[in-house]
Amino acid sequence: MRTVLAASLRHHTRRYVAAALAVVIGVAFVVVTGMLTGATRTGLTADVGAPVAAVDRVVTVDDTRQVDRLLDQADVPALALGYAMEPVTRDGVQLTASADVAEASLDPDLQWQDLRAGRFPDRPGEVVVDVNAAKSTDVRIGDVLRVGSGRAATEVEVVGTVDSPAALGASLYVPWQDLRRFRATLYVDAVAWGGSDAQARALAPAATVDAADAWVAERQAEITRGVDVLSVMALVFVAIALFVGVMVIANTFAILFAQRRRDFALLRCVGVTRGQLRRAVRLEALALGLVASAVGVVAGAVVGAGLVALVRHWFADMGPAALDPTWTAGGFAVGVVVTLLAAWLPTRSATRVAPLAALRPDTGVDLRSAAGRLRLVSAVVLLAGGAALLALAVSSHAVPVMLAGGTVTFVGVLLVGPVLVPWLIRLVGRLVGTGPVRRLATGNAVRNPRRTATTAASLLVGVTLTTAVLTGLASSRTGIDEEMDREYPVDFSVTTVDRPLAADLRARAEALPDVASVELLDGTTATLGGVEVPLLGTDGRPGTVRGPADLSPADGVVLLPHDVIDELPRRVADAVWKDREVVVIVAGRERTLQVRPSTGWGRAGIVSATTLLALDPSPVPGALWVRAGGGADAEDLRGDLAALAGASGAGLDGGYTQRAWVDLQVDILTGAVVGLLAIAIVIALVGIANTLGLSVLERSRENALLRAMGLTRQQLRRAMAAEGLLLSAVATAMGVALGLTFAWVGVQVLIASVVDDVGLTVPVLQVGTVAVVAALAGLGACVLPARRAARVAPAAGLALD
Repeated sequence: MRTVLAASLRHHTRRYVAAALAVVIGVAFVVVTGMLTGATRTGLTADVGAPVAAVDRVVTVDDTRQVDRLLDQADVPALALGYAMEPVTRDGVQLTASADVAEASLDPDLQWQDLRAGRFPDRPGEVVVDVNAAKSTDVRIGDVLRVGSGRAATEVEVVGTVDSPAALGASLYVPWQDLRRFRATLYVDAVAWGGSDAQARALAPAATVDAADAWVAERQAEITRGVDVLSVMALVFVAIALFVGVMVIANTFAILFAQRRRDFALLRCVGVTRGQLRRAVRLEALALGLVASAVGVVAGAVVGAGLVALVRHWFADMGPAALDPTWTAGGFAVGVVVTLLAAWLPTRSATRVAPLAALRPDTGVDLRSAAGRLRLVSAVVLLAGGAALLALAVSSHAVPVMLAGGTVTFVGVLLVGPVLVPWLIRLVGRLVGTGPVRRLATGNAVRNPRRTATTAASLLVGVTLTTAVLTGLASSRTGIDEEMDREYPVDFSVTTVDRPLAADLRARAEALPDVASVELLDGTTATLGGVEVPLLGTDGRPGTVRGPADLSPADGVVLLPHDVIDELPRRVADAVWKDREVVVIVAGRERTLQVRPSTGWGRAGIVSATTLLALDPSPVPGALWVRAGGGADAEDLRGDLAALAGASGAGLDGGYTQRAWVDLQVDILTGAVVGLLAIAIVIALVGIANTLGLSVLERSRENALLRAMGLTRQQLRRAMAAEGLLLSAVATAMGVALGLTFAWVGVQVLIASVVDDVGLTVPVLQVGTVAVVAALAGLGACVLPARRAARVAPAAGLALD
């Protein structure tokens, strides 16, 4: 049998190419994921312990007042581990709307950042800037920056630049005396503590004191878990690719064994037992799995090293490329096991056939047989059960139920495939026209229903998932856009406090290339609880407002941003939240207005034009609301408007940067998912090409006979092209229909629970592109098999055995 096995592998090597390629892609995918995960984890965790390297303990707190008590101990080294998010301006020009600001210790032992130029701060009012942040905003040593807004704002001088790890770095580092001013946005969860446990517990009884090493290990574990979550998500796509690969491999073995029925029968006749034959063909699968998995590991290592090097070019904190033993061994083992599992059932089927039955053709699934009826009944039960689970998921918004329902439904579709796919192929074949070529293509495509269904299922998986994900992401984007319209109805707001806006500011803003429309609002300066607040007047809905937001309040009502309310004295703010009213004073005129808290246009209050005139008969231009054009570059437009605002002594607010950032994340996610799913589609197309290629060998005599009866080479090529196109078109149509159904369920379960009145948004262009590409790729997959079949002369084809 060893001789038979070696001869079989040599003789059928080319026929195993598609199966081997599916294994190589799947294994390489696992290895690449492991290398990217390892490099990311190494880079992010390498310097986590740097801020606490000079102390023995870390105090975890839940109250900022505890931080004050800990850091006010002059004789104990301590460093706040947290940050605030504040705007930064220079010479009246806003550099960024929200920079992360952390503590720069005045104690040299706790100055953990890597100093690149200048020096560390030695007193309040000084700041060091991260080198990358300085580069992006053109900040240099000696510049004076204004950090924060309102009464909390402070001016600091840049005295140095530093480098810090991405996992725990900030843009600016200021002494604690300056950082503690930013109470509204300050978040500190721990303090690096150089004192004793008793001192820490005396100052912060509710805090937790850990050894610095233990705290570092826990922080590294948190980062690792975050990285591993991403790797697990990637493994979902690995599983999809391997699932499709199993179909391709199983189909390949089924066709090969069907073609070798006579060989198996002959071996049985000369004394080979079923067990010996079964072991021989499974050894073929094992050899294929071992070789293909080894090639996959090598390919994955090469691609992974290249990807890590590419990422390190832009992201310096990425770790070096290295093969992870666990991921590599796991990928290799998965490739071998997948190959063996895929070959298991075809092997049993091939070796069960009696020697004398080998001359009879394999008709695939026969619904009149007990197995065929059982398969059909099982499919109906699964489809009904899956539909019930999906309905339950929609009503209960339960994600596990949705996943279970989708899986059960899809398995039901696969089981009914040998009946449904051939029927659809015949239907499409009748619709596209008549003629011998069409009839020949349709007949060949449905001759073996099980093989046809399995081949179509490979492509069906990829198209279904791609359609579902694209539609789900498009629907999510629609829901996100509606939510962003509610949260940030104004893209950009240039608001002045103590002087009118420049007369030509509107014209200059309208001249910017990325601006769609501009609205100039009159305003005045009001006093609320001793705090000066810009007050704007609107007359009707401004044209620059997005979404359903109503920024034209009724007379006697003021819209106040949440940030402004939080800056009011405690007693005034409490009255606003409790009674929904506030006393507004303008130039000695006092009026009590009803308050409607809201957000999304900046730091000014909004009243009706009538109310504004009642408070100030001579308002001046106080704000410019700008709506960005489609596809505007958020950073460029913000920079242009910040320059205009700075020249007028005004501040710049608005949510377009946040909107653009969210859109970018969705775009990146869409591209990543489509790219990952494309691997499954590539494997499926390899399977279609393999099926058609092997069918050329299987039908050599038949094709030769057709040629001898007058079928031309061109007609034979057209018949095989039509066969591949029919197969891929039906699989694509089924995949699009299933994908849209699953997407609707996913939207109802995942999005409808957080966004009201969400609907299904079908990205027609993207889904159409997927459908066309998949169908044409199926057509392209048959080019080489068709050329091979057409090249064989009729006499030579009839002589083949």
